[in-house]
Amino acid sequence: MSTQRVAGIVPGEESEIRDEPHVSGSRITVRYLQRQLEDRGLSPAEVADRHNLDVGDVYAALAYYHRNSGEMDRVEDRRAGLAAEAAERTTLTPPSK
Repeated sequence: MSTQRVAGIVPGEESEIRDEPHVSGSRITVRYLQRQLEDRGLSPAEVADRHNLDVGDVYAALAYYHRNSGEMDRVEDRRAGLAAEAAERTTLTPPSK
């Protein structure tokens, strides 16, 4: 499946930010914005205001997220793998209760 481009969004394969799609001209990733909107329940206007973005950029990020579910699944899988790898390599252990 090929990436469906959305104006204002840099696709993951062109991104220098952890190979994740992000808003052009910023370091804010599509995944981060999607979570702010759908997981935290913030409005597009709130998210735009908090991150000094145009509200259109927030909507563009959400459109990109939903139009490119395969790419976003790969991003999630890669991030989970990196987190698991880091957890295996750490010498820190949580305190026991």
